[in-house]
Amino acid sequence: MTKDSAVTAIKEMPQEFELDDLIERLIFIEKVEEGLKQIDEGKKIPLDEVKKIVKEWRK
Repeated sequence: MTKDSAVTAIKEMPQEFELDDLIERLIFIEKVEEGLKQIDEGKKIPLDEVKKIVKEWRK
């Protein structure tokens, strides 16, 4: 995560907020950025394969 991303997230929060809400938002942003980076690197699982994995979980 970049400092700019963190600052933007803070600026988007209401004037008063719970620290837990900010931490949750920062973690979410970090995970999304990480996922987008993995997609750019070609590290992704085809949808059909994901469906098979989820189907196995439901058994």
